[in-house]
Amino acid sequence: MPETFETESRKLLGRLRDAMAEDNAGQERLDRIVGLIASSMRTEVCSIYLFRDADTLELCATEGLAAEAVHQTRMRLGEGLVGRVAKARDVVNTADAPAAKGFRYMPETGEERFSSFCGVPIQRLGDTMGVLVVQSREAREFTADEVYALEVVAMVLAEMTELGAFVGEGAALSARHQQPVLFRGTVGQEGAAGGNVFLHEPRVVVTNPIADDPEIEKTRLTEAIDRLRVSVDKMLARNSGASADQKDVFEAYRMFANSRSWQKRMLDDIDNGLSAEAAVEKEQSLARTRMSQAKDAYLRDRLHDLDDLSNRLLRILTGQGKDTGAELPENPVLVARNIGPGELLDYGKVLKAIVLEEGAVGSHAAVVARAWAIPLVIHAKNITTEALNGDPILVDGEQGVVHLRPDDTVRSAFRDKIAMQAAAQERYASLVDKPATTRCGQTIALNMNAGLMADLPSLPSSGAEGVGLFRTELQFLIRNQMPKRAELSALYARVMDAADGKRVAFRTLDIGSDKVLTYMKPNDEPNPAMGWRAIRVGLDKPGVLRMQLQALIRAAAGRPLAVMFPFVAQLQEYRDARAEFDKAMERERRLGHPLPEKVEVGAMLETPSLAFAPDKFFEDVDFLSIGGNDLKQFFFAADRENERVRRRYDTLNVSFLAFLEQLIARCEALDTPVSFCGEDAGRPIEAVCFAALGLRSLSMRPASIGPVKHLLRQVDLGQVKAAMDAARDRGEQSVRHAVIEALRG
Repeated sequence: MPETFETESRKLLGRLRDAMAEDNAGQERLDRIVGLIASSMRTEVCSIYLFRDADTLELCATEGLAAEAVHQTRMRLGEGLVGRVAKARDVVNTADAPAAKGFRYMPETGEERFSSFCGVPIQRLGDTMGVLVVQSREAREFTADEVYALEVVAMVLAEMTELGAFVGEGAALSARHQQPVLFRGTVGQEGAAGGNVFLHEPRVVVTNPIADDPEIEKTRLTEAIDRLRVSVDKMLARNSGASADQKDVFEAYRMFANSRSWQKRMLDDIDNGLSAEAAVEKEQSLARTRMSQAKDAYLRDRLHDLDDLSNRLLRILTGQGKDTGAELPENPVLVARNIGPGELLDYGKVLKAIVLEEGAVGSHAAVVARAWAIPLVIHAKNITTEALNGDPILVDGEQGVVHLRPDDTVRSAFRDKIAMQAAAQERYASLVDKPATTRCGQTIALNMNAGLMADLPSLPSSGAEGVGLFRTELQFLIRNQMPKRAELSALYARVMDAADGKRVAFRTLDIGSDKVLTYMKPNDEPNPAMGWRAIRVGLDKPGVLRMQLQALIRAAAGRPLAVMFPFVAQLQEYRDARAEFDKAMERERRLGHPLPEKVEVGAMLETPSLAFAPDKFFEDVDFLSIGGNDLKQFFFAADRENERVRRRYDTLNVSFLAFLEQLIARCEALDTPVSFCGEDAGRPIEAVCFAALGLRSLSMRPASIGPVKHLLRQVDLGQVKAAMDAARDRGEQSVRHAVIEALRG
């Protein structure tokens, strides 16, 4: 890059810094800046367009266009050349603007006199804030050096906008990160909670975007990159036992950390006037833009690696963010793009709620949230961009809604909602020691689902009769290598100790789908929910299944043991899994270890096919647990991770209930104990309907036991069944409305 260009670029940034230092209001600063840019770029026009809302750009300052158009000219995202720049987050550079694709003539600006147009996005870490435009009468394309200079200036403008430089009297825009914002996401775990934001990866604030001394900044960057490389090498050493595929990922990470082209681009940015931090952010913003547009999954992953390295480098340069000793605020609500189970468990049960930009309904984060009985909202798009540490936040897990910096009206309504929930919980507490016996004399066994030791203390206070499902995969997910048999045996023994004699049904390892072990070779499957998962993995990797079964038998140490296999689709799968259990029992007997005094080996019915298995299957299993979450998605062919379809089908649909009724009747005829396990078991109306169909055992999250027991004790199952049959006879698609009306009556 020519020395003269570097000098001009630094001069322009120096003038911008001086303009920022002046004691002016936001609008005066913008007006001064567009004049400086137009003069430096030798163009007749420089304009700054900023977002008024998510879809509307507004002309906020101009040199060369009609002054009266400022704050009057607006356009939608994608409209005109400016809207095109904002939507694509890419440069538009043309010598003949009126002939360019998407050109929109705005007579109030007087821009028809100008032929050349160059627009660059004003963006910070994937957050587009506006568009910077220069225009001239001369019909020419701007050079690569000129475009680069505009990108550097746009980067600085983004940092200034982030720091609130354009807020004040006559301001071009309102202060960022101060207005109330509503996020609509997906329910990951029900409940409602309020508190203060704690960002898992806080936004690094760059307070010095313009360099005072390029040589000092280059030294700071070089030293920070050296520290980054050392930390990456240490990370690789810690994971020396990783699988070959995981090592490939780590090596790609190392490759980026040692990339000379990445370092050179940042050093060039510093030569052109940016500070070390701003140079890192400039390259990171470009990487995020490419990442959002990349269709190739491998390329997206590699760009994500570069994004993560940039974050680490920024934290080294600024001393901000992770590992800086930041304390959790009062009533912390964790906000993150996504989070692994190990990192989440490190926070402990102090969290009041969790909000994720990504995530899945059946993910490990959801499992932990259920264990801790705290609300979880996933798919809250862009919340990590908008939220700051300490911001007040309200999380409505019932509706999948998050209120960031809520106003007084929302706060008041939310307080009332939480107070009503607390009052209801007090009512339910009085039922802890009472049975879930209906008015017609039927007693329903209510059990709790668990997956962590942290779940077990709630067993006595919840009123649960036992643990109907203990998920064992979390102990595998939180490690970076396969746990040892002795570790698992000790954990399972502690679970049984904590249950204090109450029955615990251990589900063997259920991985695959959205639960992937980093140390097991990944499978790129087009539909993982219906792919290589659960018992299919166990039977293909018998060593892992055998090790877990041995750990369970040893943990029992003579006590009763209940084990069930997940995702069984046919009789032979159960037979093969049962044979592995019998082999494990025989091995333990030969070794002289105490065997369980009573053994129950069952299966989870999560595929419709298993309901039609031969009678021999129902006679062989000691018990069946209907896994409602998976069964419903396969019954309706509706992916439970897909918001477009997952709420389309009602659990109380007459077809689904007819299927359950046939299954329950078959279990009764063949004397097979059967229970229902899943989210729907914890919903009072659904639970009552299941009981009316003949189910006498339900398993749910601990917080749901009180509401379910409360309603069961008030109903006559015969009347509920009559209402369900009447709705079916009338040809109604769901019995929900009919049952609710019957309960009201």
